[in-house]
Formats: sequence, structure tokens, C-alpha cells
Amino acid sequence: MDLESKGGINNRILLIFLFIFSFCVTKGQQTPLNPISYWVFVPYIYNPAIVGSKDFISIGINAAFQGESNTQLISGNTRITKTNSGYFSSPDIIEFKNIGVGGSVYNDIDGLSRNIGISGSGSYQIPLNTSKLSFLSFGATVKVAYHTISSASAEQKNSLKKIFYPNFDLGIYYYGTNFFAGVSSINLLGSPWKPDTLGVYKVPVSQQYFFTAGYKILLSKSLNIVLEPSVLVSATDSTFKKITDNINPIIKLYLQDFCLGTSFHNNDNISIFAQFRYPRFYVGAFYEMPKKTAYFKKAPIVEFTLGINIQPDKSRFSNHSHW
Repeated sequence: MDLESKGGINNRILLIFLFIFSFCVTKGQQTPLNPISYWVFVPYIYNPAIVGSKDFISIGINAAFQGESNTQLISGNTRITKTNSGYFSSPDIIEFKNIGVGGSVYNDIDGLSRNIGISGSGSYQIPLNTSKLSFLSFGATVKVAYHTISSASAEQKNSLKKIFYPNFDLGIYYYGTNFFAGVSSINLLGSPWKPDTLGVYKVPVSQQYFFTAGYKILLSKSLNIVLEPSVLVSATDSTFKKITDNINPIIKLYLQDFCLGTSFHNNDNISIFAQFRYPRFYVGAFYEMPKKTAYFKKAPIVEFTLGINIQPDKSRFSNHSHW
């Protein structure tokens, strides 16, 4: 993959300061809670400004399993294109507009609780140079969710609480060929609540906001080997003062069509993930296991991803590897 030159460092530093400032004043919450690997495989779920940041259509499904809990997430995003007529024997030329669109549907079951949701996202990409290799993107997501929970008591065996609620997300994202950074707030309308006979019942969704940044380091141009260290910070209102506990370093190593990585989600677990991309589709897996707890006391987290990448310009040489 091509990496841009190291120029424009001052502009990037200014952008980072803007992102950090926004990050410190923005609040939100996270939905869905699972699969946790979506911040590795489909980051536009937590930042809608990432929608349309790639030059191809990506559609995928993520599935997570941990004990009796399971989650399925279907998502996709693309940048809007337009066709310019060619001349004589020249083929038509596909050009990308500055608008990205995406969406997702998820089903999350955790014990007696179930969440079903659907979302639609849009972004606007502003090129920062004439070569259109660096962009500043603004994105928003509108979504609705349906939450149900069954009573575990014998007296209320058939009791079922149902809550239908809308929400929306906002995000900002800067990306170039080797550096990216973003900040986002999701579910800005807050957690829905419903009064009941025991007091107040709240949908179990934690309020969160996100900051991410990363850099691609070219190790070998001939072998197409790239190292990508990055960081994802997510915090709730209750953990805002302990922000260092919410810093999640991530390391990815790209070996042509293969990606291997690890994340330091927390000090108690070990997380590894891998992806392999074929010309038209990709497969991946995420595995997280506790360090100090036996597997029969706490089940490991196993998640899978499967999807397709579609290059809209059929007249050009197909890009074998889409990252």
C-alpha cells in the first residue's frame, strides 16, 4: 500500500489537539455492547465519520459467543460514486463523491436481556490537499433499538419489559495514507428509562465516548509489510476521572493479505485477532481469554467476522488487498 510523505506534521499536530479538546468535552454511550471486536473490524460502528473512508464497498457480519450470550452484527459502508463517460475506446471513469453512507443491524442476547437495533449513517469527506490523500470527515448516525427483558422470579414468570427507543451518534475523523485520528459520541439522547413497581428500570447500556489515533509504519515496500500501532480510549461518566484505565493500545501487523494483531483491552485478559483478505471477501477471528481465571469459571470470548469487498471501478486493475 502507498504511504504519503512525512510533510504536514504541524497541521497533523494541530488536528490532534483539536481532537483531544473535543474528546474531553464529549459524552455518549455505546450500543451495541457486543461484539467487542467491532472496534477492530468495523470501527465506524462507534464513529460514523469513518463511513465511506475507503474506496470500496464493504459488507460484513460479526458474530460473538461467550457462554449463554451471543451477538450478531451485520454492517456495511461505502462512498458514493459517479460515472464520467470515457472517450472513444476509453472506458467510463468512476469518481468518488465526498459523501459516505452505511448502516447496521444487530441482535444481542445476554441472559434474560435482548437488544435488537438498526442504524443508518452518513458522512461528508473534506479533502485537505489537492492530491486528495488526506481528508477530514464529519459523520452522523440515526438509529432505533428495541430492548426486552424477562423476569427471573417465579411470581412474574411471564413478565416481559419492552422498550423501544431512538438515538443518534456524531463523529469527527481525520485520515490520510499513514495517520488517522477521531473522536465520537454515540447515543446522545441518553439511556431510556421506564418506571416500574420496584422503582426505575434502565436499559443496561453504559454511557461512553471514544477517541482513537494510529499511525502506519512501512517496514517493507517490496513485501508490503506495514506495522500499525494505535490507541482507542473509551470511558463512561463514572470512569472519566480514571481515564488511564480506559486506554486500549492496539497493534496490527499487515503482511500483504494477512493481518495479525493484539489489543490490551484490560490487564486481566489476553486478546488476539487475525484477518485474511481474499480478492473479493475476507475472514477473521477475535479471541479473548482471562489470564488468572480458569476457563470453566469465566468463558473466553470468541468472535468471528466474514464479509465481502466490492471495488466499484470494474475497468481498472483490481486491488487484490483492501485494508
